Amino acid sequence: MRVLVTGAGGRLGSDVLARLRDDGMRVRASSRRPRTGSDVEWVVVDLATGDGLVEAVTGVDAVLHLASSPRGRTHQVDVLGTRRLVVAAATAGVPHLVYISIVGVDRVPIPYYRHKLAAEQVVAAGPVPWSVLRATQFPQFLDDLLATSARLGPVLGDRAVLAQPVDPVEVAARLAARLAAGPLGGIEEFGGPQVLRFDEAVRAWREARGSRRPLLPVRIPGRLGRELRAGGLVTEALPRGTRTWADHLADTYGGTTRR
Repeated sequence: MRVLVTGAGGRLGSDVLARLRDDGMRVRASSRRPRTGSDVEWVVVDLATGDGLVEAVTGVDAVLHLASSPRGRTHQVDVLGTRRLVVAAATAGVPHLVYISIVGVDRVPIPYYRHKLAAEQVVAAGPVPWSVLRATQFPQFLDDLLATSARLGPVLGDRAVLAQPVDPVEVAARLAARLAAGPLGGIEEFGGPQVLRFDEAVRAWREARGSRRPLLPVRIPGRLGRELRAGGLVTEALPRGTRTWADHLADTYGGTTRR
């Protein structure tokens, strides 16, 4: 199977490329900037303009759509860019498109999530047989969030918010399995092995870093806070990943005593 992976240069992309290569798939990887190496065929694609799309989808058996732009041009890349990709894939006769999304895009009122949900709808309404995998947050995202919050002193956060960190390597394996299984024509969710309250995650994070920074509770107001505390970012779907938040912390910080 030859697979086009969009957004292959991102955080999830490296794990996906490694997994697909291990599974014996031929990989064409797209990025907005020229890249080389990694035993894959790199191509330049700009979803915001459509440049390079026709060439990228030609001759592939599936598209794994990871590309996203959460910090700018989100509508142009995530929604309009996804529409351009679907049209190009349909014209090329691609038999399967897999889209990676986020658990909670249909419940949590975050602007970025609205764009991801709109992109899901573009995929589902298009002529290419499709699958959507919604994953919970990566532990690296939670780690970065806590580090940013604690930069000026206490860790700020709503202690009752629920999270379910899932390892990106396991998400990559789930995506590869979905490619092999063929089009689902629906949405699958995949989360980590544990649902944690924010204060539990912070406590483990502080211990791993040897930090004495306290948690300063800040209750998130309105519907956003209600959805986050009610489990808008978590899923009961099975199977789940196996690597825990503690596993991530041990791998990242080991026995360090950073403060």
